[in-house]
Amino acid sequence: MKTLNNFPVEKKNVLLRVDLNVPTKNGIVIDKTKFQIIKSTVSTLSLKKNKIFLLSHFGRPNKKNNKKFSLKFLKKNLAESLSVKKIYFVSKCYGSIIDQQKTFMQPGEICLLENVRFHEGEEKNDSTFSKSLAKHFDVYINEAFSASHRKHASIAGVTKYLPSLAGNNFIKEIDHLNTLLNNSTKPKIAIIGGSKVSTKLKLLNNLLKVFDTIIIGGAMANTFLVAKGFKVGKSLVEKDLIINAKKILKRSKHFNTKLVLPIDLICSNSIKKRINIKIVDVKNFLPDQIAFDIGNKTIELIKSLLLKSKVIFWNGPLGAFEYKPFDNGTNQVAKLIKKYTKKLNIITIAGGGDTVAAIKQAKVEKSFTYVSTAGGAFLEWLEGKESPGLQALKKNKLS
Repeated sequence: MKTLNNFPVEKKNVLLRVDLNVPTKNGIVIDKTKFQIIKSTVSTLSLKKNKIFLLSHFGRPNKKNNKKFSLKFLKKNLAESLSVKKIYFVSKCYGSIIDQQKTFMQPGEICLLENVRFHEGEEKNDSTFSKSLAKHFDVYINEAFSASHRKHASIAGVTKYLPSLAGNNFIKEIDHLNTLLNNSTKPKIAIIGGSKVSTKLKLLNNLLKVFDTIIIGGAMANTFLVAKGFKVGKSLVEKDLIINAKKILKRSKHFNTKLVLPIDLICSNSIKKRINIKIVDVKNFLPDQIAFDIGNKTIELIKSLLLKSKVIFWNGPLGAFEYKPFDNGTNQVAKLIKKYTKKLNIITIAGGGDTVAAIKQAKVEKSFTYVSTAGGAFLEWLEGKESPGLQALKKNKLS
């Protein structure tokens, strides 16, 4: 597979696929992480005097040219994050207007193209649309691992018509994912939280094969507790998945993987009123109680397991972290991981779902070895699925 380290890209017109689908509120970008992770590749290309054209999706415009989903408003924030004076903008992502734009640009400058999802051919991976995207460029680079689980024209189709490379962060993402699945360093511990078992079934079944210990928290732990015969009051339980939980418990024994569930929980009668808050042993649940977080004994149990680990993977909060005091379990475990990453030189990787938000709330995101923002693509890789974006880059033989 071609990368910027093994394939020369200099004084070229580069189509750089990025993921600028950032969270916004009232038209204001509230998290610029996705801008920051492309900086390395953009800087490398700029120093080599390439003209850089950024291609991205944003939101779900339903294949229509909807101004609400235009990328133009990102120009200023993007320029600040990339430490450049200005970024050009073109109101289309293909066509003669791009060739015209090239004549205005100096080597090393950047132009942002319009939302690729304005076109029906994108999500259909249409070959004609793919050719149209590729027509105006010399090289294609994928720096959007977070979108590479989708077989779209700007991810897969375009690679049939241009020399195609993986960007710096794309490579970094794969390296850390491979650390989780292929690294023989033992023991490995996975912390899997969140509210629903249904969204984590494939993940859990695949992790059983490679992890020594899997700690289950969040509301999804309730379904496993019921599968083991415990009563959890009015707590969220996916009753139709109790049988699946039992199968996972059985499979864990087959793979000799230790599956750890909470031994105590912080309960209340309501998440909004937050009254009658008590720490309850899982053996002593009352019928009207609802679990919202892990208890102190469970935190101590997790601490003892983390101390013995060499690799830690975290996906999903351990409680209703958006509401105090039910953020305690997630925050305490996050701080333990921060401490052990540095003190014990443990490899710590986190990503997927609400994990990044939970870690940021605990103010420890810079303390992990790696925090992925790739969301669905990150989890699908860990589920054992192939990445269409990666496969397309591997197949590319054009030079």
